[in-house]
Amino acid sequence: MHKLNFSDTAVIQLLFGEGGEHLKQLEESSGVRINTRGTTVMVEGDDPIKVEIALDVLAELYEIAAAGYPLFTADIDYAWRIKSADAAAGLKEIFLDKVYIRGKGGRRRFVSPKSRGQKYYIDAIRRHDIVFAVGPAGTGKTYLAMAMAIAALKDHQVERIILTRPAVEAGERLGFLPGDLLEKIDPYLRPLYDALHDLVSFDKTREMLDKGIIEVAPLAFMRGRTLNDAFVILDEAQNSTSEQMKMFLTRLGFGSKAVVTGDVTQTDLPGDRQSGLVTVQKILAGVKGIGFCSLSEIDVVRHPLVQKIISAYDRFEREQRR
Repeated sequence: MHKLNFSDTAVIQLLFGEGGEHLKQLEESSGVRINTRGTTVMVEGDDPIKVEIALDVLAELYEIAAAGYPLFTADIDYAWRIKSADAAAGLKEIFLDKVYIRGKGGRRRFVSPKSRGQKYYIDAIRRHDIVFAVGPAGTGKTYLAMAMAIAALKDHQVERIILTRPAVEAGERLGFLPGDLLEKIDPYLRPLYDALHDLVSFDKTREMLDKGIIEVAPLAFMRGRTLNDAFVILDEAQNSTSEQMKMFLTRLGFGSKAVVTGDVTQTDLPGDRQSGLVTVQKILAGVKGIGFCSLSEIDVVRHPLVQKIISAYDRFEREQRR
């Protein structure tokens, strides 16, 4: 049995969670057994490596809670996954990195990375004018890019935000859909609105859309434009062709930043068309000023089952290829 002794009872309550729910989550994630006596935490288990990692997680989360970070139950699982993947990873460096935005009701709120991959992604956006983020659903590709865009707008680093996606599988064939043009493209752009509304109130979003501060449009509408002083996000880029990708990247003007996100395993392009997100990684590899981020199931921050589903599909596809 290994013990940890803590001193600040107020911080201990934050670390343990209501009814000890944080400790229960760590037990579930790690498979170790945790007991408490006053300000002492006792950890034991059949796997000494897991016990050691659990002790490190508790010690680092205590410091994070002491720094004023509001721990949630999901954070305990994220912390365990980070330290399990890399015992040398510093949880404080990740969790205490805050992207400040003005949230719903005008309240100041922040978004923090929940994995090493997400931390690297945020840092890449800070350092580079063009960033490519490739990875499965649930890794925060779009959400974090949106948070960084709103923060850049709030800090007057840019004057507007432009959100775009390929409007359809294969090449924006919209004719078969009912309604006018806006009604036709709305289903393809809806996920961008969802991410936006999660970060900014509906009324504020509508105000910024009406004023043109935020623009949401299909990728085809970017042709012929020059985008100055803008934070531009190209989402679902795996559904862009190589020609569309080149067109998009050459729209970038002065004072602008572009983030391109996508999952190359989920392309809807026809079999004879290669994804522009695949080819661009080969064409622009090594170009100074461009960042590439690869996210994986380790970085998934949705329901815990999502990570397991992605891992199961990856195993199945590897077996099929063999």
